[in-house]
Amino acid sequence: MGSHATLTVPTPERMGRLGRELAALLRPGDLVLLSGELGAGKTTLTRGLGAGLQVRGAVTSPTFVIARVHPSLVGGPALVHVDAYRLGGDLDEMEDLDLDVSLPESVVVVEWGEGKVERLSENRLEVRIERALGDTAPGDAAGGDDGELDPRRVLLTGIGPRWQGVELTALG
Repeated sequence: MGSHATLTVPTPERMGRLGRELAALLRPGDLVLLSGELGAGKTTLTRGLGAGLQVRGAVTSPTFVIARVHPSLVGGPALVHVDAYRLGGDLDEMEDLDLDVSLPESVVVVEWGEGKVERLSENRLEVRIERALGDTAPGDAAGGDDGELDPRRVLLTGIGPRWQGVELTALG
């Protein structure tokens, strides 16, 4: 099946660090699906992935452009960052983005991709980010606007042969 891990991430800084650590496990052709409510920390995690992959350009939410490509600065895979929030639920709209063309040589990260892009690859890493404490006002990531801890529970699930035996529990 794959690997699983559940982590508690207490701050935005630690969410970014998790992204950097996760980047060390990623390779060209990897598909990463991020899910979680608005303000959960999906983009913060992706910023960490970008830092870990050493890609060009600031990693920001691609909500209005749908997809951004960040080329590698060190000869590694590019980061293709997709926001599927405003796309419909069928694969046709996602196919219009030509993600299947980018996938073999890039790391493709899709925010809000749950139920939309799973058919792009039999191998994927699903990352679900949940608030670990009640309903507090959403900040930009894993932390309230006033600096209070607002921890996140991050559920990592590697699906397919690519993730067989990958040790996700060592992250965080």
